[in-house]
Amino acid sequence: MGRLARILPTHYFHVVFTLPEQLRPLVRRNSRTVFDMLFAAASETLLELGRDPEWLGAELGVTAVLHTWTRELTLHPHVHCIVTGGGLTADGTAWKSSKRDFLLPVHVMGALFRGKMCAKLRDAHDRGRLDLGPEPVDPEGMSILLHRLQRCSWVVYAKRPFGGAEHVIRYLGRYTHRIGISNQRLLSLQDGQVTFRTKDGKAMTLAAQDFLARFIQHVLPPGFVKIRHYGLMAPSNATTKLAVARALLNSPPANPPAEGPAPAPSTGGPVDPALPWQQLLQQLTGIDVRRCPACGELAVVRRPLDAPKPLARAPPEVAA
Repeated sequence: MGRLARILPTHYFHVVFTLPEQLRPLVRRNSRTVFDMLFAAASETLLELGRDPEWLGAELGVTAVLHTWTRELTLHPHVHCIVTGGGLTADGTAWKSSKRDFLLPVHVMGALFRGKMCAKLRDAHDRGRLDLGPEPVDPEGMSILLHRLQRCSWVVYAKRPFGGAEHVIRYLGRYTHRIGISNQRLLSLQDGQVTFRTKDGKAMTLAAQDFLARFIQHVLPPGFVKIRHYGLMAPSNATTKLAVARALLNSPPANPPAEGPAPAPSTGGPVDPALPWQQLLQQLTGIDVRRCPACGELAVVRRPLDAPKPLARAPPEVAA
């Protein structure tokens, strides 16, 4: 609840940073180190470009979530970043909003992300922080890998923007604690073969050992934090920059219910995390989930049940 109370009343963007497949062998041996680099490179890319006056000239708020799998359970490390559609100016006196359908150019983000990630890999290698395997490694091995990485395109994908704070809440609730595969996708286990759904109505069958090998590669290192916050959303800014941004964004909700009594909009002030979740959601987004969005009436009406009627009984039989 405390994290939901920090969501700002603005539009949001969904940006995904993905590591190229050439790094997968390195990830398997150095997951904690490389995942930390991935978080750092992605967040630094967004914050640096956001502060650049050529693009926005303000400090963004970023929440990043690590995913490591595809629907086939292959290793595919990437971070989903929920980014505010605007930011706080350097002097802290104004909120600078981005366009509703554009935040930053993806080709610029991709190039900067690639440069930052390669620099972090080289530094970690020079410091001896990377496990390159038990066999002796050619001193030029890392240089060759980095050269190949710098020549390929790194995928930064800007997905469809979030419509507003309520969509961010819905996303955080559904996707942040996902694992590689859910029970609903498991179809059968027969004769040592596991069959599971992939995508587009398709299914895949693997030997049980292969299935487990794919699954366990997505188990994160002990104590690893897979959801991190940067910029305005950083914990250190919760009572400073974030509070200022909330005050500057003080405005009524953009999409109140069509009918029925209008809920009280967010005041931009502090939110009491002890409130019931329905009231907290209404205070943050202006949406009252207790009311029907079509007619505005309460969706659930509580009333006492009617007393049960006595069961009809057949007349007693009379002995002849």
